[in-house]
Amino acid sequence: MNFAATAIRRHSPVIDRHDVSVVSEILTLHISGALWWESQRTLVVSDLHLEKASAYASRGVMLPPYDTTVTLDRLSAVIDQFQPARVISLGDSFHDGNAAARMTMGDQTRLAMMQLGREWIWISGNHDPEASAGLFGDHADEIDLAGIVFRHEPQDNRVMGEIAGHLHPAARVRRHGRSIRRRCFAGDENRLVLPAFGALTGGLNVLEEVWSPLFPDDAFTAYMIGDDRIYPVASSRLRGD
Repeated sequence: MNFAATAIRRHSPVIDRHDVSVVSEILTLHISGALWWESQRTLVVSDLHLEKASAYASRGVMLPPYDTTVTLDRLSAVIDQFQPARVISLGDSFHDGNAAARMTMGDQTRLAMMQLGREWIWISGNHDPEASAGLFGDHADEIDLAGIVFRHEPQDNRVMGEIAGHLHPAARVRRHGRSIRRRCFAGDENRLVLPAFGALTGGLNVLEEVWSPLFPDDAFTAYMIGDDRIYPVASSRLRGD
């Protein structure tokens, strides 16, 4: 065994972010699945799907009831790291219209504490098109910041500046005979689609047909989220499921 090589691997630094450019704005992709916009002091997350487990439980499908707490743990950690002035949640923040009411008092309090002292914008999603009663923050269908539009569902055409969610992007590659599948950011110089941030969410391969209208030239990059860093992979190197 090469002990020197093993020591290097064990002590290699964690690179938890990767900078990209969208319509000439520098945006930072974070290993958590969040997006950080330094010049706007804005943190963006998508598809939290809070209380998804309790929604399934109400239909007789029993899942571990900890998804909301785990997702809020992740969100709290990234907020502590970046200290944003503004947080944008890109829709499907709640799994359904009654999800906020099903949150435990402890989780409701934690969320409210995260919102203190900062602007908080809830974007409408297909799971939560209306604002939930009792929540702090503003509610909007979409917003425009410095020429970049933030919305839940990406538009099926060419755009100049869009940040969206909804599709839960994931990518697959083959390396050394092994297949590796990870959630990812997917984008080009005009559009970026964020991965689902929630603890109980899956992923849709970015080579599925639904992605074709978003990147018609197939010239995009999947920023795959690894254990210790983000790996940019050209679309030509990706594999379907």
